Amino acid sequence: MATIVDVARAAKVSTSTVSHVINGTRHVHPKTAKAVHDAIDVLGYIPNSLARALAGASYQTIGVAISALNNHYFHETLHWLDKECTEHGVMMIYADHHDEADRELHVIQALHQRRVDGILLASAGTSEATLDYLKKHRIPTVLIDRLSTQEFDQVGVENTQATQAMTEHLIEHGHRNIAYLIGKPHISTTDERLAGFYAAHKKHDLKVNANYLICGESNSVVARQVTEHLLSMNPRPSVIFSSNNLMTIGVMQALRAAHIQVPEEMALAGFDDFDWADLFEPRLSLIAQPIEQIGVKAVQLLLERIKHPDAPYQTIQIAPEIKIRHSCGCNENN
Repeated sequence: MATIVDVARAAKVSTSTVSHVINGTRHVHPKTAKAVHDAIDVLGYIPNSLARALAGASYQTIGVAISALNNHYFHETLHWLDKECTEHGVMMIYADHHDEADRELHVIQALHQRRVDGILLASAGTSEATLDYLKKHRIPTVLIDRLSTQEFDQVGVENTQATQAMTEHLIEHGHRNIAYLIGKPHISTTDERLAGFYAAHKKHDLKVNANYLICGESNSVVARQVTEHLLSMNPRPSVIFSSNNLMTIGVMQALRAAHIQVPEEMALAGFDDFDWADLFEPRLSLIAQPIEQIGVKAVQLLLERIKHPDAPYQTIQIAPEIKIRHSCGCNENN
């Protein structure tokens, strides 16, 4: 493993200059600072922020980088990750990247500097920089929920068939004007769910009405605004299918503010279950993700990857449960 002396030698500066560049404790000429950063990048030097004496020692610690502060799904995922880590005697360090690509890379680098044994990541999905960094430094990694075409262990829900099944359910119950709220762009779950929505229409020889396809940004505020727009359309859709739990909240807020009766005046379906979805009146028809199974399997995959760094990569997608309740216009026995 590279040392600060190696970096100083490669950059042709003193070790104190390297230290000042890393810690920002003194102004360093930009050209010199760039030489230091280039040397760090080439050598793969990891500043030892915790002053651990034994390089390469295992501390039975894994890092988790997801955006959980404002998303119930990831908050619940974090709970099961922590529970499974505890079962294996592993300490978990959590960092929130707020679904921002630049912050995500910073978080991953910070976890790497703290010499975690591996990383669980639900990627922001807008940049390959983080995945490239993980591969370059051979950091044991498992991607959660948002999967990649790159070679990583990954575990998430099966999105396409589930969305197709829910859309077909709506079609088979007479809906033709189906509004679909698209989630955050540039992430795999958004693309997979949208593919399922299109597949259902194709199977029933129906065209998707592009006017009813609206991006809700996986955000409750945006979802409320776009729902208000949908309600102003003529003709307006007969059902709204929200592809994310935060957007479902926004849709419900807009419908309530407009005094729209669900499902009599507007049917509603969504992706992601809630603790209180069964208590809402009418009870919500939703696709429930197997969060516990995802969390447990992700930790198990990572621990196996740490033990066997050269083993073949695994991609595991677990089928969700479609819960047909009242909000789509059905009763719970249908």
